[in-house]
Amino acid sequence: MKITIISIIILFIIVILAQVYSTMSTTRTEQHKYEVLKSYAQFEIRKYEPALFSSIMLGKNSYREISSKGFSVLAGYIFGGNSKKQSIAMTSPVSMELGDSTKMKFMVPKGYTIDSLPEPNDKRITFEQQNEKIIAAIQFDGWADNDKIEYYTEQLKNSLAKEHLQHTNKFSYLGYNPPYEVINRRNEIIVELIDYK
Repeated sequence: MKITIISIIILFIIVILAQVYSTMSTTRTEQHKYEVLKSYAQFEIRKYEPALFSSIMLGKNSYREISSKGFSVLAGYIFGGNSKKQSIAMTSPVSMELGDSTKMKFMVPKGYTIDSLPEPNDKRITFEQQNEKIIAAIQFDGWADNDKIEYYTEQLKNSLAKEHLQHTNKFSYLGYNPPYEVINRRNEIIVELIDYK
C-alpha cells in the first residue's frame, strides 16, 4: 500500500514538473508582437506588427479535425519537410481564420523573408506578408472546441456592437499552447477593426 502511495506521489510530482517546464518553454517561444491600445471589460484592442506567415487552406470540419490536419502539414514544413531539409523554429500563436473554409497560419520567425524561406515539400503551403493591423481580441482558457469558439465569437461580436466598433466580420482563433500543456492554457478570438481611432 505504501509503495502504491509513494508511486502515485512521484508520478504526480513528475507530471507537475513536466507542466511547469512546458509552460516555461511556451513563454520562451517567439510570439507575434503587439501593443495593447485599449482594454475593455471583456476584450482588448491591439496593434500588431507586420509579420510573415506560412499557411494552408482547409475545409470546414470540426475544430479538432481541422486543427490536427493543418498543424501536421505546417509542422511538417518547419520540422524539415522542405527543399533544404531545414528546421525552422516554432512560433506562437497558431492562427485559424474561420469561415466557409479555414486557413491555418504559423508566423515565420524574424530573420526570414519570402525569398529566403526554403520551398515546402507540400505544395499546399503558401506564404503571405501581413501588414500592421488593429484587432479586437477576447480571451478564454482551457481546451478549445467548436462550441467555445462559437460562443466567444458571439461574445466578441456583441461587445464590439455595444462599443460601436466596426470590424471586418472575419474572425480568427488563436491557440498559444501545445495540446499536452494542461495549465495556463490561452485561447483567443480576434477580428480586425475598421477605421479605428
